[in-house]
Amino acid sequence: MIEYRNITKRFGEKIAVNNLNMTLEKGTITMLIGPSGCGKTTSLKMVNRLVDPDEGDILINGESVFDLDPVKLRRSIGYVIQEIGLFPHYSVFDNIATLPRLHNWDEKKIKDRVYEVLDMVTLDESYADKYPSQLSGGERQRVGLARALAADPEVLLMDEPFGAIDPINRLILQQSFLEIQEEIKKTIIFVTHDINEAIQLGDKIAIMNQGSLVQFDTVSEILANPENEFVENLLGHDRNLKALSLKKARDYIKKEGYITVGPDVDKEAIRKELEEKDLVLAYIIDSRGRLKGRYYIDKAARKVDGRYPLVRETRPYHVERTTSLTETLSRMLEYGEKVLPVVSRNGRFRGVIDLDSIFEEVKQAGTAKGA
Repeated sequence: MIEYRNITKRFGEKIAVNNLNMTLEKGTITMLIGPSGCGKTTSLKMVNRLVDPDEGDILINGESVFDLDPVKLRRSIGYVIQEIGLFPHYSVFDNIATLPRLHNWDEKKIKDRVYEVLDMVTLDESYADKYPSQLSGGERQRVGLARALAADPEVLLMDEPFGAIDPINRLILQQSFLEIQEEIKKTIIFVTHDINEAIQLGDKIAIMNQGSLVQFDTVSEILANPENEFVENLLGHDRNLKALSLKKARDYIKKEGYITVGPDVDKEAIRKELEEKDLVLAYIIDSRGRLKGRYYIDKAARKVDGRYPLVRETRPYHVERTTSLTETLSRMLEYGEKVLPVVSRNGRFRGVIDLDSIFEEVKQAGTAKGA
């Protein structure tokens, strides 16, 4: 899909990128990582010709980017940066509609697409009339991603897009981004300085140092077989446990050990069903399949009239499908929960994940570390 052929770029006497050869497969996320000044951002910017190389070629679908008009090329490629770059005097709608209008789409098609990508990044239609100054940092970054996707590009370039976001919202954005990619299957080049982010998001990782490509492979292969001491140091001493980040909650969803009920089901009817099935958890699901709460029989409390109380929670702790096992375990320990519901980015209930499943994976990772 994207091929770097013998790419070299110099800035004066400094070689920023040195004879880069790399092929990126269609529909995958390639993470570029390395120390500051290693050439990762320059390598990304040469794809849409914000920077031109001194030597070599870059091909997209077999066609050289240097045979294309630079303006048309950039309009065909999505681009997301840390600073976001939203137009401050444009509404969210007009920001997202920018590229479709440059492509001369009719207004009905533009309107439909704007609302479609807003939904994709989990912002409702009310955001369309807001302005960037009215949004939080995380919301602005979601709008930036929606704008990049608006014209439905095949290729998406992302230069540390979540770097300026606080850790909690950054994690939420990463999880939403992975679920969006499951649907859209874009070919993505993503620059980061965070090895944990690279492991969490990447299909492959390209590790660079001093302008050269040190190792380019799948995340699991790099974790198992780092090329040299530089890569080992970048990964850290806990790289076997980092492999848990490759495993997602979606892979451990269980469809048993609980019941689901509608928002208006009688409490006593819920208790009766739980007791008949010898269960303690009931999740409240609305007509659109979204998680709206839970009931649980609190066996740690004192019995009332010979029965443990049935407690209702309207905002239960949960994880998303794309949450890694390491983060899921962290939340379970923080919340004091052995079972958490798993939802899609739109809040739709998918099942549960339990602590025993995670402990089994941790045990296996620990065994691998000791091998």
